[in-house]
Amino acid sequence: MDYDNKLVLAPMVRVGTLPLRLLAADYGADITYGEEIIDHKFVKCERRVNEHIGSTDFIEKGTDNVVFRTCNEERNRVVFQIGTSDAVRALTAAQLVCKDVAAVDINMGCPRSFSISGGMGAALLTKPELIHDILTTLKRNLDTPVTCKIRLLKSSQDTVELARRIEKTGVSALAVHGRRVADRPRDPAKWSEIADVVAALSIPVIANGDVFEYDDFRCVKDATGASSVMVARGALWNASIFSPKGKVSWEDVKRDYIRKSILWDNDIKSTKHTLKEMIMHYSSLELPEGKAVIKSESLADLVQLYGEEKYYKVFLSTKQRLAYNCAVFFVFATSEAEKPCSYTLQLTCACCLFIFLYRASSILSLSPSISGVSWHKFVIR
Repeated sequence: MDYDNKLVLAPMVRVGTLPLRLLAADYGADITYGEEIIDHKFVKCERRVNEHIGSTDFIEKGTDNVVFRTCNEERNRVVFQIGTSDAVRALTAAQLVCKDVAAVDINMGCPRSFSISGGMGAALLTKPELIHDILTTLKRNLDTPVTCKIRLLKSSQDTVELARRIEKTGVSALAVHGRRVADRPRDPAKWSEIADVVAALSIPVIANGDVFEYDDFRCVKDATGASSVMVARGALWNASIFSPKGKVSWEDVKRDYIRKSILWDNDIKSTKHTLKEMIMHYSSLELPEGKAVIKSESLADLVQLYGEEKYYKVFLSTKQRLAYNCAVFFVFATSEAEKPCSYTLQLTCACCLFIFLYRASSILSLSPSISGVSWHKFVIR
């Protein structure tokens, strides 16, 4: 995986699901991190191919709870982030998903109490031996690139020393958030201390902190010398931050996010949480829109709220028609398998199927890409 001069979507709790990752990529993100997933939970999952929407799902055994959802479209850019405090458990989790992602990352920077209390996230920053054990175990047993994300320590010297120890484990890259554990989001990111890490290492460093406009990517890169730059809140508020053409209106971004949530059957709680974060930045949850989002109980409620009924209706009817046509085509192909079939008949069938799929994708304003048998792979680029 190439980490040179990339725009990176940071891992974000509860919102870094497939629709936001794909939306960020549409606007120009080169690498997209998924939200941190705890190893305890992930090792209890099983991998399933979801033919209905063309995704690969990791489902909690005995339930329908989707813990992680991905797709072929993001295979070469999505990073799976693990919350862990145990090398063996981290490896077990990574081995479940490593064939479906571009890299595996260990979270060593999350300051939230649930991570620290479990010995994960920022709690690892004070345990260099455990860090070494986790990272070397993954490196020895995985062909997939391994990375990690840290925060600044009490002094720049301490951060550099830890970063050097991490580099010796053989990781492919290191992301550095320019704040300390005790810092709050309002505290300015310390780009100069990220620069100290960059100067001390030979592996790529991804700088994270205080990116709110497209031009900030260049500012951070120039100030730190980092290989790539990562953004969290700026992308959550408006994913078009990745576009060199400038941001589009947040109303348009919300609409695009709703549509991707429909297409990928996103969890309603995650969808609402993402929308609420957008609204709190640009408006207020106390206004009618915010209250309506809070009250919404399903994607259908959000579809109605944002006036996407026509899109949703076309989406459902396209899905049903494609399922029917594929079934008919399959029955026909099966029944005719032992009979001679003219080239003209074969070509006619193929053309009819292509025309239907092309029209379906055009209606949904998506790029057609015939790469599989599920309806979603036909209408999602």
